[in-house]
Amino acid sequence: MKRELEIEFKNVLTAEEFSRLTNAFCVRDEEWSVQQNYYFDTPDFQLKQQKSALRIRFKNGTYTLTLKQPHEDGLLETHEPLTAQMATSLIAGEQPLAGDMARTLQSLHIDPAAVVCFGALTTHRVERAYKTGTLVFDYSEYMNVSDYEIEYEANDRVQGENTFMELLQSFHIPKRQTKNKIERFYEAKYETERSS
Repeated sequence: MKRELEIEFKNVLTAEEFSRLTNAFCVRDEEWSVQQNYYFDTPDFQLKQQKSALRIRFKNGTYTLTLKQPHEDGLLETHEPLTAQMATSLIAGEQPLAGDMARTLQSLHIDPAAVVCFGALTTHRVERAYKTGTLVFDYSEYMNVSDYEIEYEANDRVQGENTFMELLQSFHIPKRQTKNKIERFYEAKYETERSS
């Protein structure tokens, strides 16, 4: 398993703001990459209660299992590569989590066998080097919802936040309280189930 600290700043955008930004950064149609995210938790949301998230991401032909946990400077991400067979079995609920990730969940007092897949979110993404970090343009589709988001990944929290705020101000985009994708996914799922 590989661990890394993620320091990122994000802002949801309107379709018009997203179009303005992607045009300003000369994003071409052929640059968009697609990734599929499958989200996991226990039925009573034990991971969410610990402000953590678990997903399998399918990108460029590979599957990666990632646990995100809160950290004083951002998010601690723990990654574990999966074979296609392991990933599809976990997504289908045919086998429980095992190995290092299962042990990590147990250390959080979460039973790995209780973890289930709640659904998928598809993200169309373009990344750009920007100042001392990486600018990420995301268009996501899930539960009959489409949303737009910009993220800035930085190595330093203070410098990164200043750069991100300057970028938003230069495009006259208001800073918005932005939940992460898994939270937006779960809210949309809850609304869909409540209204059906």
